[in-house]
Amino acid sequence: MRKYIIVIILFFLIMFLKIKAIDISSECAILMDSDSGRIIYEQNIHKPKLIASLTKIMTAIMALESEKLDNIVTVDETVLKSYGTNLYLEVGEKISLRDLVYGLMLRSGNDAAMMIANYLSGSEEDFVVLMNQKANELGMHHTSFRNPHGLDEETENYSTAYDMALLTKYAMTQDEYQKIVKTKKHTVRTNYKTYVWTNKNKLLFSYQYLTGGKNGYTEKALKTLVTTATKGNFNLIAVTLNDPNQWKTHQDLHELGFSEYRNYKILNKKRFKVVEDTFYQDKLYIKHDFFYPLTKEEKELVYTKIEIEKLNNYQHSDKVGNVYVYLGDKKIHSQVIYVKKAKRNHLLIKLLKSLGILLLDTKKVIILLGDNVGTIAQINCSAWLLFKTKG
Repeated sequence: MRKYIIVIILFFLIMFLKIKAIDISSECAILMDSDSGRIIYEQNIHKPKLIASLTKIMTAIMALESEKLDNIVTVDETVLKSYGTNLYLEVGEKISLRDLVYGLMLRSGNDAAMMIANYLSGSEEDFVVLMNQKANELGMHHTSFRNPHGLDEETENYSTAYDMALLTKYAMTQDEYQKIVKTKKHTVRTNYKTYVWTNKNKLLFSYQYLTGGKNGYTEKALKTLVTTATKGNFNLIAVTLNDPNQWKTHQDLHELGFSEYRNYKILNKKRFKVVEDTFYQDKLYIKHDFFYPLTKEEKELVYTKIEIEKLNNYQHSDKVGNVYVYLGDKKIHSQVIYVKKAKRNHLLIKLLKSLGILLLDTKKVIILLGDNVGTIAQINCSAWLLFKTKG
């Protein structure tokens, strides 16, 4: 086996980068691209802080992944311990787990958080164990959950702006979560009463690009906020901890991202080709597109490096190399390169071509057979063949 390296310079021009400055009032803040994870703005992003009701993002994830959303929960005396922001659930009331999550995220119901924890795990203590396990899986290394709601008079939940962005990045991969957090109003009918919940996320009603989020407040944590926004193919996450002007800050952060950056498709799986490769002869492919947010200046600093192994005996879909994407001297992405190998149907097409069949493209072929009329048939490879008719 021989390995060779191909460097393809997509763009390269050294220049100074100029990013518009913004003045924010947050103690801790981050703006992150939701798809690539690129950090666009940061301020004290790894400083542990009390997070108040941002806790409920993790509580919601645990409920959504339980596969019990349609189950009916009977409210028990657990809710009598709840204080602060509540849905005012009553003992004996029957409500679906899904609707509890709506109440949790739209109205920040502490009683909903307690019922979710007790229904899924039997106790808050056991539920918190699962919350912390999930946080560890997601790489939230500076996060510690002690309760499912964020109240901090008895127990305290700590995290960072960066960790909460990671959690939101994960949450936004789930369709049900996206649907819930962008809902402006939700109506619920139980065996006791009817609720009409309006989302507390003010930016949902005033900022056209907003797609969701969660706010929080306690006297110790002060104001905390997570928001998500989308413009075109560009998805952003903003997190602030301890910001008295959080709504303005979040809109300013999202506008910074949308005005200074574009989300470029750097790798296109449908058009991927290694021009310099003569060994595999256009049989190489990748499985995923790669998008990355860049300023106008930064796009001139992007290049790719490709490493290929020459395998004399290979099978279809074997890994034969890697493609690396760099921004200046920083590697920002890598993925595997695979090789295609002709299957039986492709070999059949080659045989038919040798017998006088003209291949026009991957979908149509014509046989030139003088004045004879042909009929069309289809084979497994989705290529159309024209055969001679008898008579």
